Amino acid sequence: MIEAGAAIIDITPTPGLSMSGFAARSLPAKGAHDPLTARAVVIGDTAVVVADVIGIDAGMSARIRQRCALPADNIVVAALHNHGGPASMARRLSLTADPAYLERLEDACVAAMDKAVAARRPARIVVSQGSDPDIARNRRHSDGPVDTSLTLLRIRGEAGAMIAVVTAYACHPVVLGADNLLWTADYPHFVRQSLEETYPGAIALFMTGCAGDANTGHSAHASITLVADPKRSYEAAQRIGGKIARAALVAGEQPVRDDISARNGIVMLNFERREIEPAEVLEEGWRNEALTAELARKSLLGYWIDWAKHVAPTVPAPLAARVTVLDWGGVRVVALPGEILASTALSIRAALGEDKPAFVVGFADDNPGYIPPASEFQHGGYEVDEAHRYYGQPMAFAPGSAEALAACAIRLATEKERSA
Repeated sequence: MIEAGAAIIDITPTPGLSMSGFAARSLPAKGAHDPLTARAVVIGDTAVVVADVIGIDAGMSARIRQRCALPADNIVVAALHNHGGPASMARRLSLTADPAYLERLEDACVAAMDKAVAARRPARIVVSQGSDPDIARNRRHSDGPVDTSLTLLRIRGEAGAMIAVVTAYACHPVVLGADNLLWTADYPHFVRQSLEETYPGAIALFMTGCAGDANTGHSAHASITLVADPKRSYEAAQRIGGKIARAALVAGEQPVRDDISARNGIVMLNFERREIEPAEVLEEGWRNEALTAELARKSLLGYWIDWAKHVAPTVPAPLAARVTVLDWGGVRVVALPGEILASTALSIRAALGEDKPAFVVGFADDNPGYIPPASEFQHGGYEVDEAHRYYGQPMAFAPGSAEALAACAIRLATEKERSA
């Protein structure tokens, strides 16, 4: 029989730290709306831990995996990618992360997993496919794809008490906008809250899917403002989170097998410069624009000016990206780094079999920025042409990077079937 355990560690920062996720926001957090957490679920000798931060870089992920009680290759360290959390990656997203908080975050992820390992007990696991909650929208194309999958894993102890509930959905946790100054896990907080109310005593783990081009319906540039939007409120986040939770709970349960495994691969990702003009020309133009820009735009231009002066002149080496596939009794967890767009996730699902339940998630084991499919480069836009500046990358990822990640994931996920 499978053994499973789950645990939660609080990682809510004190007020006063910088908030990450919106270039328009310059003020620090003034308090907390809901607790930020690191949540771990362990099944057999594999584990997923999700921290309520915008990203965890590859260096911290590797240290967490090496420090845990389980084999390092069997662990996925993921970020929720909420935009109401603290700066959590050194030299990323244009903000200086607090060293003491980074240490606390790393320790909390380790503690959550080790606590979940210690809590393991015999368990029965069932899986279901929820209905489409009709929340996510493709923010780049009005008729563009979204990953509507809403898989739900229920993990029960032998006596029937629920140990954990695991789900994922591909929608950016950006219901709250740049005007929000409270720590929050955004709509996933309310998904987890609803699931835990349905199953008292259980721990709900929410993983963010491939949401690089998916949110509730606004463009990326719509977040470059400090003006409050009634559609981007805590009331809206609660409504959305509750709707996702209800949609996840509607389907019938199917038992999963007892065999558990993990596979990993490394993909080398190349970079390519998108800017045509020299960095010094761009810097001068942005400085001139900033003289008359409104406050939110001026804040963004400040990050770009710094990028042009200090980051753009460097030439990056190819990035080693980790891809992990956990197989939980036939239910696969496909974990990809960075901000992955919906079409990449859908290509993976098609290869695995669209009728087979699977979690295809991003922001796992690193968050180096957006990794769009080659078909998106002709359209340009924030995710293709601009986001690397805020991420602190000298260049964008080259076309073909997303396809390489998908090919690796498909190979890892299907090689067991081929050898069977």
